[in-house]
Amino acid sequence: MASITFKGQPKELVGKEVKVGDQAPDFKVVANDLSEKKLQDFSGVKLISVVPSLDTGVCDAQTRRFNEEASSLGDVTVLTVSMDLPFAQKRWCGANGIENVITLSDHRDASFGQAYGVLIQDLRLLTRSVFVVNENNEVTYVEYVSEATDHPNYEAALDAVKQA
Repeated sequence: MASITFKGQPKELVGKEVKVGDQAPDFKVVANDLSEKKLQDFSGVKLISVVPSLDTGVCDAQTRRFNEEASSLGDVTVLTVSMDLPFAQKRWCGANGIENVITLSDHRDASFGQAYGVLIQDLRLLTRSVFVVNENNEVTYVEYVSEATDHPNYEAALDAVKQA
């Protein structure tokens, strides 16, 4: 299990830590139109950016950065997963011109959080993390950000996408 802190306080994560070489776990999340989405709904290489909430500064910056980079990544699907309600995600994307990232909500079942070992149970938030999954749904890059309020290593994630 990954070890993280949230605002300096140690937090326990629920679920099994995902490692490079693992088969990407399946999940059920909710899209902005309230439809259910699973891993198999997304083909090709996937960059999965996980944030606690889009309404915070670092999460906002992380999602904007991957949105900007998405257009130059070619045939890569960029997903952002959070516990935010789908309505809030849709509103935030519209207000911020986010068009290259698909936002998905894990609020209903915390399925993604448990499957990827990123659920901070006592806060009911997902910890900041980044996963790259290749076209065969094999995990090729993993970063569990040790302090959930810090930025991920954008360059390492983007390099991993280009190599996938």
